[in-house]
Amino acid sequence: MSYLAPVEFVTKMVDAGESKIFMATRDTLIRAYMAGAILALAAVFAVTVSVQTGFPIIGAILFPVGFCMLYLLASTCSPACSSSPHWR
Repeated sequence: MSYLAPVEFVTKMVDAGESKIFMATRDTLIRAYMAGAILALAAVFAVTVSVQTGFPIIGAILFPVGFCMLYLLASTCSPACSSSPHWR
């Protein structure tokens, strides 16, 4: 993993934010819908596990799986984020 100076990191974050601003409305809505669906599935998973096991803490521990899935699938990331070489 390469080290980035804070100035470089801020510049790359601003560039990523700018690419999200110029993303088409259609793409933004599709990504938002898919992210909501993934979080809804994570909530259903957490409730199901809580009810089946009888231990609500297990569901509470497993709910963040949805956030991990969002991060790993990069569904909130702009197309420039996944295609530009400085993000790899």
